[in-house]
Order: sequence, then structure tokens, then C-alpha cells
Amino acid sequence: MLRLILAFLCLLLTSGCSMIRLGYGHLDSVASWMAHDYFDLEPAQRDQFVKRFDQLHQWHRYEQLPEYAQFLGDIRKRAANGLKSGDMLWIVDGFRQRYARIAARSTGDAAELLATLTDQQIETFRQRLEKDNHKFQQEHRSHEGEAPRRRAAERRALSQLHDWVGPLSDAQEERIRSLLREVPLVDQLRHQDRLRRQKEFFELLKERNGERKVFAQKLGHWLQHWETGREPAQARAFEDSWRKRAEFYATVDRMLTAQQRTHLLHRLQDFSDDFRQLSERPAATVTTR
Repeated sequence: MLRLILAFLCLLLTSGCSMIRLGYGHLDSVASWMAHDYFDLEPAQRDQFVKRFDQLHQWHRYEQLPEYAQFLGDIRKRAANGLKSGDMLWIVDGFRQRYARIAARSTGDAAELLATLTDQQIETFRQRLEKDNHKFQQEHRSHEGEAPRRRAAERRALSQLHDWVGPLSDAQEERIRSLLREVPLVDQLRHQDRLRRQKEFFELLKERNGERKVFAQKLGHWLQHWETGREPAQARAFEDSWRKRAEFYATVDRMLTAQQRTHLLHRLQDFSDDFRQLSERPAATVTTR
């Protein structure tokens, strides 16, 4: 459940507004397909998943999306005046807070569903995650040297900036590449952290048939405090990366032309408007005799 809601939030960075309207409206169907793909659910399990996800989806749509619209409006106000590194960290913290709300809301349902999994279904899930891990490493060129890893990171950064601010000049792109060399590569660090989190989760699943309340509490902690198990050096590396990346985006913001800033502000406004539109409850149907 949580993964699907987060996938929707990630559309902010990868899709146009029309895709968000279309994708969010069909999130329940996508969720059911993904859950079955990851776990090979039995019909009864799938029915329960659909029922519980629909409740989470409705809550998220009508109670959370209006707040997201406000959040994007606040980001837009800051962007109009120029984004500083502190603003970028504030945005990241905002996403973390909203993630925590979804995690807290979905924990009970997730615990109930996970408790029904068989050992074979957990093995199916393990194999699916291994494919995801391999795909992550391929996309980030993590098995290769620093040069190809940096080129992959540059392509992602330039693509995202192009989506948000429009076309970049050759001089801007060259300056951005130069700035990115000061930002630590974290693909290998992220891969290690993914493996740590997955290991913790599979250990947690061994307790799924025990006391349900205890299992749910542990699951909730795992969902909301994903940084707890990091080694001190790893935690420092992540924090340094966030700080350097915030400084990078603040520097890029100062490079924007008036036209590029207008593009950014319009894009933020479009997303905010879409969230408000999606969160509108259907008008009550009036029947006459």
C-alpha cells in the first residue's frame, strides 16, 4: 500500500500533470496488479488487499491531497523569491513528514495482510526484490567505475531539471555538470541501504504469526524510522550528500533565467491545481420521485 502511494508521489519528478490525474484515478487497479506481482496473492488475499487499499486511497485522496496542494503552494512562494539550500532541505523534510503520515495510517492494514503470507509467497517477494535491486544497479551503473556512474547521475539530474525549468543552454548544462562533480555519488550507498532494509524486513516477517499487536508495532517502527539501522559512518555520508545536493540545487536556482523561473512556477501551480481537483468529492446525486 505504502509503496503505491509513494510511487504516485514520485510522479511529481517524472510525469506531467495529466499523467498524475490519470494515474491517481487508477491507482487501485495498479496497486492490485503490483501486489499480486510481488507476492502471487491468493484470490481471498487479493480481495482483502483491494478492500484495504481502497480505504487508504480514499483517505489519501480526500484528506491528504488538499494538504499537498498547500505544501506545493508554499514551495512556489519560496521558489518565486529564489530557493536557498535551507529551502531545499525544508522541502525534503516536508516529503519525509508526509511519508510518515502514510506509513502510520497504513501500518495496521499492512500487518493484517502480511500475517496471511505463506513462506512461498515470501520467497516470491524475495526474488522480485532481487530483480528490483539488479535493475537499480543497472540504471545507476553501480557495478562500473566512477566515470560511468557520474554520467548516469548527470543524465538523471539534467532530465529532471529540464522537466521542471524547461530547456537549458549549453553553458548552463556545462556548469551543472561541473557542480555535480562536487556532489557525492550515493548510488552504492543507497544500494547497501536497500539491502539492509530488506534484510530487516524479512527478519520482521518471521514474527508475522505471533502477537499481532506487537508485530504491527514493530512494522510501524520499521516503516517510519528507516534510518535507525544505519551505521554512524553511513548516516553521516547520507547527511553530507543531502547537504551537498541542497547546495547544488540552490546554486542552479541562481542560474535560472526569468523564463525558466516562470516555467518552474507554472509547473508547481499546475501540480497544486491538480491535487485540489483530485481531492474534490463527487457531488451528491439528487434523485426525484
